[in-house]
Amino acid sequence: MVSAGDFKNGLTIEWDGKVWQIVEFQHVKPGKGAAFVRTKLKDIVNGGVNETTFRPTEKFEQAHIERQDFTYLYNDGEMYNFMNAETYDQISLTAENIGDSLKFVKENEVVKLDSYKGNVFAVEPPLFVELEITETEPGFKGNTAQGATKPATVETGAEVYVPLFVDTGDIIKIDTRTGEYLSRVNNK
Repeated sequence: MVSAGDFKNGLTIEWDGKVWQIVEFQHVKPGKGAAFVRTKLKDIVNGGVNETTFRPTEKFEQAHIERQDFTYLYNDGEMYNFMNAETYDQISLTAENIGDSLKFVKENEVVKLDSYKGNVFAVEPPLFVELEITETEPGFKGNTAQGATKPATVETGAEVYVPLFVDTGDIIKIDTRTGEYLSRVNNK
């Protein structure tokens, strides 16, 4: 059990039938009345944010989130299949569970599966990936002025905006959190 007076950023608690992560908190001692803790909580399953206050003596069950490395094996059309590299256990998740978190992940790449009490609620791709461009408009040498970009499709089927000098067949580095192009890995 953890009390509201002991809150820290990043702590996960059970409250109101859900699992919440503390994003911000502030102990407030007004001139009149009792002290309270003002918090901003994020629902870790669906991402919603809730701002609320608690008495410092209120107690909450601490939620333990498990993050494990799994290898993304394949998508069979309905299910996404993963394997634990240590135990060789396999897990299948629906597209609803995955969302768009695998749009930059190739088969056989390692991802983190976040679970609470055995239920997987999130898939964390690697922070950066290197993918080949399968389709884009042709680029022209010296076409780099003003930071102009064009759409490009990478080998996973996702679309990324890249500088004009990037061509089909180039391997690029992408930040999976933002979906932004970072750099070209191979130079022709």
